[in-house]
Amino acid sequence: MELRDLEYFAIVAEHGNLRRAAEALDLSQPALSKSLRRLEQTVGTKVVKRTPKGVELTVVGRAMLQHARRLQLSRDDIAREVADLRQGRAGYLRVGVGTGVIDQPIAIACSMALKDSPAAQIKVSVASNADLRRALRDGDLDLAVSGIPASPPEDLVQERLQSDKFVVFASADHPLTRKKHVTLANLAGERWALSGTDGLSRKQLERAFEDGGLPPPWVALEAPSLSVRLKVTATSRMLGFNSTAVLEEAARQYRFAEIPLRELTWERSVGISYRKDAYLSPLARRFIEILKAAAKESAAGIRGEKRKRQAA
Repeated sequence: MELRDLEYFAIVAEHGNLRRAAEALDLSQPALSKSLRRLEQTVGTKVVKRTPKGVELTVVGRAMLQHARRLQLSRDDIAREVADLRQGRAGYLRVGVGTGVIDQPIAIACSMALKDSPAAQIKVSVASNADLRRALRDGDLDLAVSGIPASPPEDLVQERLQSDKFVVFASADHPLTRKKHVTLANLAGERWALSGTDGLSRKQLERAFEDGGLPPPWVALEAPSLSVRLKVTATSRMLGFNSTAVLEEAARQYRFAEIPLRELTWERSVGISYRKDAYLSPLARRFIEILKAAAKESAAGIRGEKRKRQAA
């Protein structure tokens, strides 16, 4: 099997159309068709089938595509490692951050890592947990910092940074903050400012309402941006659902109050994830090392500030 044929096949699968795939590869369509036939002759069966709209993968084709993608990721990893060794630099690091994760430890890690390696580059993006996992698997991210499940996916390594607790919160002026006892039913008619539907915290909240026999939360604002959700919740009568670590950090700017409710108190772990078989550059390893220390220091600082406010 020729590696080039497998690479061309992956481009055909991506476009679902021979003409568009040939244009992307800067090949003639007959040349691309010849490559596909050669691949099919090697495996002894069809990998694509013609349709009125283009081409579709066969069962064998779908299986081969997974191998082709893993091969491409391995080649990319090799190229990056060779570049790091040849040029004597720490490399280019792509970090994804979950929408509900405090950014102070990440900012510290970026600053210290770039101080250690002035020629390096770091790109930070924010996305939902599902999008982060997808980007890791596709090779679009090197590391992701987000909430991690108790049972990690088999293809990812997840290193725990810290734990935090999710609670319902609102502006300190919200009427519910003055109630002595709040039930889940009291929240049924309230409006919420929440993250996207595929976030772990959003799913946990909706599950609690479902278990309580109530309709799902009324989401008046859905925003991936944590700062937007905090600002809107602080200046409205909407409710939010986020970690106590986030609220402690936000207390420097906003007046929030927790609304205690056992059914809606959720413990989660925050960690750093990467592909199990991925190449980690010296920059990535240094970033992980710094981030672990920064997360520990940040958690201790937040606890200290909380004790000061309680004592005041």
